[in-house]
Amino acid sequence: MKRKGIPGLTLTRADFEAARRHVAPHVYRTPMLTSRSLSEVCGLDVRLKAELFQRGGSYKVRGPLNKIAKLSDEERARGVICSSAGNHAQGVAIAARHYGVRAVVVMAENATRSKIAATKGYGARVVLHGNIWDEANRRALELVEEEGFTYVHPFDDPDLIAGQGTLGLEIMEQFPEAEVVVVPIGGGGLISGIAMAVKSVKPGIRVIGVESSGAPAMKRSVEAGGCVTLDEMGCIIDGLRVMRVGDHTCSVVSRFVDEIVTLPDERIFDAVLWLMTRAKLVTEGAAASPVGALLEGLVDAPPGTKTVCVLSGGNLDVEQLRGLSWN
Repeated sequence: MKRKGIPGLTLTRADFEAARRHVAPHVYRTPMLTSRSLSEVCGLDVRLKAELFQRGGSYKVRGPLNKIAKLSDEERARGVICSSAGNHAQGVAIAARHYGVRAVVVMAENATRSKIAATKGYGARVVLHGNIWDEANRRALELVEEEGFTYVHPFDDPDLIAGQGTLGLEIMEQFPEAEVVVVPIGGGGLISGIAMAVKSVKPGIRVIGVESSGAPAMKRSVEAGGCVTLDEMGCIIDGLRVMRVGDHTCSVVSRFVDEIVTLPDERIFDAVLWLMTRAKLVTEGAAASPVGALLEGLVDAPPGTKTVCVLSGGNLDVEQLRGLSWN
């Protein structure tokens, strides 16, 4: 992967430990599972960090818990707003309810019904706008101007990234022998936090990101030396459907992530089904992408390499599985 030394955000072990003090009391310490089947198929020693068992069904509650904890009283009083495909919405709603803060979430009109219902169930007001996250985000920013909400970015915010990085600290505590960590990439907040956190503990560890080949916004941005906006997008997996990543996340990934690989949505859905049938785990599409990368042989590592796949969430849209055809 071509690198151009983009300067920018760097968080330290102390930053992640500080974030953990805000996050840990309110989240589950999700399990690190051994997968003999996946290890045999890939020839690696594989563990699955099962964040699908987290509150709200994904890692996305971690960042908002840290972000809202650090807001001023005046910022909390204005209420918070975010844009989301669904998991960030639930994370913000859960964190806001914990702190007694009013929350509004702007979601794309094609967001899954289950995620809309869950977000409302956690007490947030839901506004539907546009067909992709980028369009929903523009509406959220308009509402910031119109109604004075405090904006909680879904991925490009240092406090949010620090919160997501608490997952990286857990990985290193649960599997300190890890040599490779494979992480999904949407906007880049999760991999940014994990990459900096695990390397603050073990600098030589490799971090590999996985994108949909139909939405490789991070890979193209890193190769270009700065954020680029995709002209088109051929991805239906909501956690990976981002046309433009963030300035912070692009900078972090360019410096802390060792490689980005891509694979088609169909192969990612194959991994969803593989996890269901072989590991008895239900993950959403984005969360299965690291396993998809292993099954497709995209992670180049010596036999027996101790590898962690981050299963980032379990809020699967079963409707997306219907009508899909596989080669």
